[in-house]
Amino acid sequence: MSIVQVNELAKRFGDIEAVRGVSFDVEHGEVFGFLGPNGAGKTTTINMLCTLMKPTSGSATLNGHNVSTESGAVRSSIGLVFQDPSLDERLSCMDNMMFHAMMYNVPRAERLPRINEMLKMVELSDRKDDDVKTFSGGMKRRLEIARGLVHHPTILFLDEPTIGLDPQTRNHIWNYINKLRKEKAITIFLTTHYMDEAENCDRIAIIDHGKIIAIDTPSNLKSQVGGDVMQISTADNLAAAKQLKEALDIEAIPDDGGLRFEVREGDRFIPKMIATLDVAVDSVQMRRPTLDDVFLNLTGRAIREEEASALDQLRSHARPWQSRRGGH
Repeated sequence: MSIVQVNELAKRFGDIEAVRGVSFDVEHGEVFGFLGPNGAGKTTTINMLCTLMKPTSGSATLNGHNVSTESGAVRSSIGLVFQDPSLDERLSCMDNMMFHAMMYNVPRAERLPRINEMLKMVELSDRKDDDVKTFSGGMKRRLEIARGLVHHPTILFLDEPTIGLDPQTRNHIWNYINKLRKEKAITIFLTTHYMDEAENCDRIAIIDHGKIIAIDTPSNLKSQVGGDVMQISTADNLAAAKQLKEALDIEAIPDDGGLRFEVREGDRFIPKMIATLDVAVDSVQMRRPTLDDVFLNLTGRAIREEEASALDQLRSHARPWQSRRGGH
């Protein structure tokens, strides 16, 4: 049986349908990713799975426990790293870890050994007595991951684990996540809108406007794009698009001041395209498909950072942990 089973899970806030009947399974030991733009329903789904929010309809089980009727058993099975910071910066690194261990009833004799093990894994042992307010953003993220693991959960939820971090720190965080997966053999469920992060997942569910529009491995999803991705810029893009359609049956769409389309064997196609077009070609770029291309093909637009939407504003409904700082 899958460690996470979700069936037609939905959440409404008045007239706003944040999650619209999603269904999926997550296997033991899998790194499963929720990929989608801000406001797509990723955080709302995690909040329901982690019992921080009641579903409007549908059902879900984690580690065999129903999220609606067995919230205590579900919470004991999971670790959770929130999108927003949740550490007490007035306390030391060790105090944050110890408080979490106590809240999760880690046996007294096991608390210090487990904490030391987790801090060593994320390379914070030498800073364990320092106040968290002195930590960088990446160090705080590493501490949150360590804290979420101290009670030995079977599933670790990471909600946008590297948001706001620089690329180098993001890579370091992923090194720790991959190390964790190998050493602890736990299931990891993460949300992200970073394409390169999604590449680390065994499988990805692409979510948009509260609905899952595709689930598969990164390689299988990219194989659906249809060949090499071509991006060209011409003296007259409108005329070039018309000629590509009429002469070569190529559907080219406007993209970043030029045209974008997919073809098989792009290197062989380029000479044929140049010979066909009556307009001057200023530039040609060819590359293999990415997950951004997959999302663009499925939705007609690219994932990008967006202004906070109405759904983002509703996140305040899902923050009961703020009143109990020792939460997941």
